[in-house]
Amino acid sequence: MDIEEWWPLLDPAAREWLTENNGDAVRPDVLEQITAVAGPAEGASWAGDDGEDGFALSDDAVDWVEAAANEESPNEVP
Repeated sequence: MDIEEWWPLLDPAAREWLTENNGDAVRPDVLEQITAVAGPAEGASWAGDDGEDGFALSDDAVDWVEAAANEESPNEVP
């Protein structure tokens, strides 16, 4: 499932956290909510690295969230 499909299914607090902390490691409770609606992160286009700091969204997903936060058309973000 792509980010534009699962984004509206997140609760407003999770969307707000992702917007305010865009590019940071995703809190475990927010990641749990994403995977509950989008399915496993493994191989998903929105999934980035699971490094020392924790799970991160992909660069494309970070760009998408930024566009959505700026009220741009996030669907046009590559």
